[in-house]
Amino acid sequence: MKKHILTLCLFLLISGILAGQNNTVIPAPLVFVQNTGYFSIASGCKVSAPAAFKREMHFLQTELLRYKHLTTTFAASEKEAVIILSNKASKNFLYELQILKNKVIITSGTDTGIFYGIISFLQLVNNASSLQQIPCATIKDSPSMPWRGIMRDESRHFFGVEKVKSILDWMAYYKLNKFHWHLTDEPGWRIEIKQYPNLTNIGGIGNFSDKNAEARYYTQQDINEIVQYAHDRKIEVIPEIDMPGHASAANRAYPEFSGGGSEKHPDFTFHPTKETTYQYLTNILKEINVLFPDRMLHLGGDEVSFGIDKWKTDPAVLELMQKKNMNDIKGVETYFIERMADSLAAMNAKILVWDEMVTANLPLDKTIIFWWRHDKPEQLKLSLQKGYKTVVCPRIPYYFDFVQKEDHKVGRKWGGKFSDLQSIYNFSLKELQPDAKSRSSILGVQGNIWTETIQTNDRLDFMLFPRIAALAESAWTPEEGRNFDRFMERLKLHTILYEAEKLYYFNPFDAGVHGEPAN
Repeated sequence: MKKHILTLCLFLLISGILAGQNNTVIPAPLVFVQNTGYFSIASGCKVSAPAAFKREMHFLQTELLRYKHLTTTFAASEKEAVIILSNKASKNFLYELQILKNKVIITSGTDTGIFYGIISFLQLVNNASSLQQIPCATIKDSPSMPWRGIMRDESRHFFGVEKVKSILDWMAYYKLNKFHWHLTDEPGWRIEIKQYPNLTNIGGIGNFSDKNAEARYYTQQDINEIVQYAHDRKIEVIPEIDMPGHASAANRAYPEFSGGGSEKHPDFTFHPTKETTYQYLTNILKEINVLFPDRMLHLGGDEVSFGIDKWKTDPAVLELMQKKNMNDIKGVETYFIERMADSLAAMNAKILVWDEMVTANLPLDKTIIFWWRHDKPEQLKLSLQKGYKTVVCPRIPYYFDFVQKEDHKVGRKWGGKFSDLQSIYNFSLKELQPDAKSRSSILGVQGNIWTETIQTNDRLDFMLFPRIAALAESAWTPEEGRNFDRFMERLKLHTILYEAEKLYYFNPFDAGVHGEPAN
C-alpha cells in the first residue's frame, strides 16, 4: 500500500508542478517548484566547488562564457560564492538545484549529478528573458533510464571531429549519455588500426555517394580527443565494428579474410572458418578496446543474410556446419559472433549486438542486445525472456534517417510510417511488455541516425533537431510526467537557441523557416 501511495504522490507531483510557466528545462525534471523572484547573474560572479568537482566547475565557466559572454572567477570559500557546487548526496534524487535571489546552489554526491544540475541551470539561463530575469526555482531530479543514447553512422558519410564534438555538446545539453559510433560498414572503414594500416588507406576510400572519394577516417589521436571530450560531458562512447557482415570495406583492404558476398553485396562477410580471420579481428578489437576505455564494443551481427551466398557453397563452411551439427547458415552466424564474444570477454569488455544475435549463446552478464526491428517484437520478447540487458531503438519511431513529416521527400518510410516528433516523445515501453521483471532488463532507449541520405552538416542537423530533444525527454522523464503540449511550449524557447547557434533544424512551429535540404 505504501508503494502505491508514493507512486500516486509522485504522479501528482509530476503532473502538477511541471506546469510551472518558467520551467523551460528539457528533459522535464522530476520536480520543478517555481519560487518568487529572480536571480541576476553578471560577469565577475564567483563560483566555488570542492576539489572533486573542479572539472565540472570549469565546464560551467566555459559554457557561461560561450553562451552569454560571462566571465566568472573562483571563490576561495562558499561564503563569497554566488554559484556553489556542493558535494552532498541526496537519498532520493541524483541532483538538486536551488536558484535563490542571491545565489545558486547545485548539490549532488556525484560529479555526474553536479554536471546535470549545471545543465539545468544553463538551460534556465539561456531561456531567460534577460540575465537579470532568471527565475528562482527548486529542481530535484533523476533519470528514469540509465541508457539514453544516440547512434551515428560514420561509414556511409564521414563528418569529422568538429561535427562529432558538436553532437556531443548537444547530447550533453539534453542529458543524453551514450554515443554509439558506427565506424565500419560497406562504404568505408573509419578508424585507424596501427597493425593493419590498409583498413584506412584502402578501406577508408569512398562513401555511399562516391565509391572513389578520398580516404576519410579518424586517427587514433582523433579518437582519444573525442573520447575525452565525451567523458568531460558524462557521455560514454561505444564503437561498432560490424561483423560478420557489412565487411566490404575491410575486405577491400585485406581480401584474404573475405568470406564472399552476393551480387548486390560483394565481399560482404568475413570468412567464418579461417582461424586467421578470428586472430585478425581479435587484434583489431584489442586496439579498439584500448582506445575506448568504457569497455563496451558493438559487434554488429545484423543483416548477415544480405551477403552469405558464397557461404552456402563454400566447402569449408559446409564442413564446419557438419562438424558442429548446424541445421542452417544462421548457425554459422551465431558461431562467428560467439567466437568473437569470447575474445571480448577475455579483454573484460561487454559484448553489444543487434537483435539478430539474440539466439546466440552469449554471456548474460556481459551482453547487451539492441532491439531495432520494430516489425519483429518477438526478438525483444526473446531478449527479455532470456534475461539480456536490452536497449530499445526500433526503426519506428527511433530511426532519425526516417522522414519526420508526411510530405518530406528525402529519407525513409516504413509502410507509410515515419518518425515524427510526437511519436518519439510518446513512445511507451509499457506497450511493449507489461511484465515488471522484463521491464527491469530494459536499460533505455536510443535514436539511430543512418547516413545513406545524409551527407552534409545541414542535412544532419535537420534530421536530428528537434527530435533529439523529444528523445531525451522520452528517455529521462517518467511516462507519467510527460505531456507533449507542455514539451512543445518549452521547445519554442529552445529553437531560439538553435537559431543563435546557426543550426539548420526542422521547425515544427513553422515548417517554412528551413526548407527540407537535399541529401
